[in-house]
Amino acid sequence: MAFASDVLAVFTAHSWLFATTVVLVGLVVGSFLNVVIARMPRGMEQQWAAECREWLESQGVAREQLPEVPAGPGGIAGPRSQCPQCGAAIQARDNIPLVSWLLLRGRCRDCAAPISVQYPLVEAAAALLGLVVALHFGPGWPALLALVFTWTLLAATVIDLRTMLLPDDLTLPLLWLGLLAAVFGVGFASPVDAILGAALGYGILWSLFHAFRLLTGKEGMGYGDFKLLAALGAWTGWQGLPVVVILSSAVGALVGIALIALRGQDRTVPIPFGPYLAAGGWIALLWGDAISRAYLNWALG
Repeated sequence: MAFASDVLAVFTAHSWLFATTVVLVGLVVGSFLNVVIARMPRGMEQQWAAECREWLESQGVAREQLPEVPAGPGGIAGPRSQCPQCGAAIQARDNIPLVSWLLLRGRCRDCAAPISVQYPLVEAAAALLGLVVALHFGPGWPALLALVFTWTLLAATVIDLRTMLLPDDLTLPLLWLGLLAAVFGVGFASPVDAILGAALGYGILWSLFHAFRLLTGKEGMGYGDFKLLAALGAWTGWQGLPVVVILSSAVGALVGIALIALRGQDRTVPIPFGPYLAAGGWIALLWGDAISRAYLNWALG
């Protein structure tokens, strides 16, 4: 505890050191998030396939007629990452955030296959968003919690953009952490506000989902969106939900209209809503009170 207090005192006295540390840690976290983004959806698909196979087998389907369970990517912590083209293990020297991708010119050292630009972009985003959080909150518990919040939302955003999935392994821990932080008095909302925020966040999208389905016969969003908004409500409190919903809906609508107008995208093609919720929730956590006050001042003249 004394060591932590000393570190906090140093960071408080030298804010630039705290910001620099967060940026460097953010680059490393971004590299780890790339592993999560790549492996978590494949692990989910493998689990679903195994459960489907088990259910079919319980219904008497012949073993030779059962679908094959795809090979899994391994756990998040291992094995070592490999090139998806040639299978060569990624060496430590080629796994330095941002630097390795630039030195390799975005290509595998062994087979020269292109390495997705997603990797340096996620690393840079984790560092830059972390820097914003560090400058906004300064050293202390709020900044540490907001960094976890930020980096979790970043992983969920990229996964949803790539796969249209929002893993429970991200949304549910984020929800429980927000509630626990409120209970222990280190969060951004009181316990009552956090609980109401979680309940209302889930309930708002759940109600819209079923109303839309009754009116159109179609499903307008996934259950992962409900859980994500519940998690955002636990962090911002119920008071932050209007900002989250308005921002995410406005940006989502603009992007959807732009895709239809510029790319001629079919209106029936689904667009992931999780990234807009995540962006709205992140903005609400950092500047939600200021946005609400500015709006009220404008509305009341």
